[in-house]
Amino acid sequence: MEDSVLKRFGVSMESSLLRRFDELVRKRGYENRSEAVRDLVRDALIQHSWEEHEQLVAGSLLLFYNHHQSNLLEEMTQIQHQGHHLILATTHFHLDESSCLEIIVVKGKGNEIEQLSNRLTSLKGVDYGKFTIAPVAQI
Repeated sequence: MEDSVLKRFGVSMESSLLRRFDELVRKRGYENRSEAVRDLVRDALIQHSWEEHEQLVAGSLLLFYNHHQSNLLEEMTQIQHQGHHLILATTHFHLDESSCLEIIVVKGKGNEIEQLSNRLTSLKGVDYGKFTIAPVAQI
C-alpha cells in the first residue's frame, strides 16, 4: 500500500531551535526526531481539517493579555457578543496587577470558531492565545 511506505525528507532549522526540539523529543520519550515530527504533522493536519470544514467541534480558547491595554476589554467583549452562539462559558483570572487569563469554552462549526479565535488572539494587548478543539462526535 502506497500510504504505508516511509518517505525521507530534509528539514532545515536554526541550531537553537533544533536544540530545543531535541529537548522536547527527549522529555516526551520519543525514540527519535522522526516520531516527534510525525506526531506534530498529524496534529496539524487534524487541526486543519476541522478549520476547513463545517464539522461540529468543542474546545477552549486561552487568552493571556494585559488588561491595561487601551480599549482591549471593550473589543474583546464586542467580539464575544458577536460570537455568542459559539461561546458556552467564559472564565476570567487575574494573574497579577496587569496580566489576565481568560478561558473561553466554545462549541460550533470548526471554521466559525477558528475565525472567532483569530479575531480575539490578534487584538493589540493579547500576549498569547491558544486554541484547542476536538470533534464533538468523538468527545
